[in-house]
Amino acid sequence: MASTDVSTGDRPKQTSLAVAFGGASVALWFCCPFWMLVWLLALPLGLTGIVRGVIECRAASRHDTSRAQPRLGLTLSTVGAAAAVAYMIFVFTHPDLLIQD
Repeated sequence: MASTDVSTGDRPKQTSLAVAFGGASVALWFCCPFWMLVWLLALPLGLTGIVRGVIECRAASRHDTSRAQPRLGLTLSTVGAAAAVAYMIFVFTHPDLLIQD
């Protein structure tokens, strides 16, 4: 008996998870004015997006598919995580800014 599952190659495009995590980490910096709270959320999102982007880039290279979305997600995640780390370093080196008289 022949299988009725015929692949036509018309798969719906999916957004990579790296793009979702990276976009969320960058969007937090632009949408929320409370940066003291934003870096606590943006750092884990950015790091998760970086890991996910590396995994998706490797999978795309093994399957000979486009690496545009994983690279975009990797870039967005790196920008979001780098901004969180830079802000964290700034806050920890200037503790007097947190306590204003």
